Amino acid sequence: MKLDFEYGHGTMTAQLPNSTDVFIPGATVPDPPCLPQDWDSLYQATLNSIRHPIGMEPLRDLAGSGKTAVIVIPDIVKGGNQATSHRKVAIRACLDELYAGGVEKKDILLIFSNGLHPRATVAEMRTILGDELFGEFYPTGQITSHDSEDYEHLADLGFTPQGDHILLNKYIFDADIPILIGHTQGNPYGGYSGGYKHCATGITHWRSISSHHVPQVMHRQDFVPVSTSSMMREKFDQHGMWMEQKMGRKFFCCDAVLDTASRQIEINSGWAKEMQPVSWKTADRRTYIHWAEKKYDVVVFGMPTKFHYGDGMGTNPIQMMQALSAQVIRHKRILSDRCVFIVSSVCDGYFHDERWPYLRELYELFQHDYMNTLADMNRYGEYFATKEEYIRKYRFANAFHPFHGFSMMSCGHIAEMNTSAIYIVGAREPGYARVMGLKTRATFEEALEDAMKKYVGSNPNILALPHAFTTAAVHLCMKDSALNAAPITGCPCGG
Repeated sequence: MKLDFEYGHGTMTAQLPNSTDVFIPGATVPDPPCLPQDWDSLYQATLNSIRHPIGMEPLRDLAGSGKTAVIVIPDIVKGGNQATSHRKVAIRACLDELYAGGVEKKDILLIFSNGLHPRATVAEMRTILGDELFGEFYPTGQITSHDSEDYEHLADLGFTPQGDHILLNKYIFDADIPILIGHTQGNPYGGYSGGYKHCATGITHWRSISSHHVPQVMHRQDFVPVSTSSMMREKFDQHGMWMEQKMGRKFFCCDAVLDTASRQIEINSGWAKEMQPVSWKTADRRTYIHWAEKKYDVVVFGMPTKFHYGDGMGTNPIQMMQALSAQVIRHKRILSDRCVFIVSSVCDGYFHDERWPYLRELYELFQHDYMNTLADMNRYGEYFATKEEYIRKYRFANAFHPFHGFSMMSCGHIAEMNTSAIYIVGAREPGYARVMGLKTRATFEEALEDAMKKYVGSNPNILALPHAFTTAAVHLCMKDSALNAAPITGCPCGG
């Protein structure tokens, strides 16, 4: 069969055996039905959730004259930017409830929770919020983006009982009503976005994030395959509840379970500790897909130049490794022990130095000083995370924070740990792939032929994943739940 896979800014065609199985999120197995997508229906559904929260008082009851509120909003990486996106609808519904409860507009701040991601540009703010919300709050200076290096606006909350150092955005710490707008979407880091993951990664500091986005957490057996039972997820919850304890108040969460097209399936509000399991129950049906009837020896997919972390992710060698590992983390339950990946990428050495100014230096360092695996690089984390040039570019030039690269490397090693080989197809500068321990071939067909000779035999089970990085991902599982090797917390299908 002929299939097209993402490649650069276009596609590359592969001729694969007719026995190849194909999975496309939202198409091969339909998502659960989404809510009606007109504004009025979504607004009413969101408002109903806000007025009947799980585990805490309604937002209007929390409001009052003279009180301040901060609405924390996910950055542009995930969640959709359509006119009826959850962010746009939920912010408006929260504002209306705050106003009805007596909060004045001048006492409300909108903050993008970019964490170590690039601080939002003005254009991104407008895209995420829409013209109406942007026009209401930007001219009066009531929209900002989290700055994890602005120590005048960070609150030091000390250390959790587990020894993790927690720093929190001070605008949020000081607010009478801290609100988190979140998305319950499948995520290789801890199972799902939203809930306590939102605050534990989006409005804190690299020292806090370094307690979970590191090898000693990400290379544990409970991290792969993905679930909500990992130490990483435990730390998200611990950090979020520690923030609440130190603030003396709960976050008011408004999370939406989203489908493949980032449309709202279900909306839940309230206290994250009690709200998360409710959201996950529905999200599990959309995310953990019990579909596979056999384990796969070969997985074929394509890597575009630009996807969720930005332009260059599919060519920058360290970002490539993270993207490869994400597929392992999501789909490990259906991979054979000898599994091989075959992946198209232009791999042309485009680092996008403006967005990742530190990664070229990291890449060069990986070639020296007894660096045998990406995990060996972690000892340089604080050196890079405190390097003034890179910090300034994060703060003032919309670059990733330098410590973000270390979470990418910690993740990147997982692909090497869990595959027999990875072939990069169509690399224009194949040396970048080979230095990362990857094999290179000119075509899918050549790569498959080589893999059959060396690793998987003459009749491998092959899975093709078109659109692997251009749709909201799923976590593939065995159809027979008894064959899934790791727990799927809350999943009604078991496993």
